[in-house]
Amino acid sequence: MASSFLSFSLLFISLYTADGFRSYVLTSCDFNSTDLKDIEYIRSYYLNKLEIIRFSSSLGKHVGYTELGVKNAEAWNNDPSKLAQMRGEKERVCVTSVGIDYQAALTKSAEPYVRLHSVTPSGGKHSAMLVCSVFDFYPKKIKVSWLRDGKEVTSDVTSTDELADGDWSYQIHSHLEYTPRSGEKISCVVEHASLREPLVTDWDPSMPESERNKIAIGASGLILGLVLSLAGFIYYKRKARGRILVPSN
Repeated sequence: MASSFLSFSLLFISLYTADGFRSYVLTSCDFNSTDLKDIEYIRSYYLNKLEIIRFSSSLGKHVGYTELGVKNAEAWNNDPSKLAQMRGEKERVCVTSVGIDYQAALTKSAEPYVRLHSVTPSGGKHSAMLVCSVFDFYPKKIKVSWLRDGKEVTSDVTSTDELADGDWSYQIHSHLEYTPRSGEKISCVVEHASLREPLVTDWDPSMPESERNKIAIGASGLILGLVLSLAGFIYYKRKARGRILVPSN
């Protein structure tokens, strides 16, 4: 998970209402692993929502962003005791908290959802193509492979990268081009940290997906028609029972 970037922050606020100024200090630890070299300690000083000074452990000194901030940063950088204290904050503040946050966030896992379907190949030497789409998994690392009659397929297989969904989950799509054979068995195999054993999804070639969809839609329409017909019949019977016969002279 080296590409992931996490942080936690501590906020300290001092409010001066008499002069209309508000100042606060924001302390954050940015990290992508529990190694000390992968952790950055940042302490920012704000005045009226404007950052005026920042200390960064990667620079090892204060940097000013306004006239007042530049003067204060220079004074603090020339104070050996204050500079030594700030340089030690990375270990004092970040290391323990990062370890807790890392375990809480990065050791979580989400099981993948697999959808296996056929598409028409755009060209090439094969007449058919299967797509194994894997959704909603975490962490990022995953292996998707194909079996054909129990043997792993290594040729005519292409795959996308793991695609981030923006909510910490990922998706990936693996394509297999092939020429169908009677009686064969093709499976998509997914291996992931969230699974105790590989997730195997078998392809059912008995009917193209488009035909299955048509049948499903037709069956739904038929059921709906029967329900409406039954409701109409019940309504008619109830109306018929409520009628009063008046004898004619």
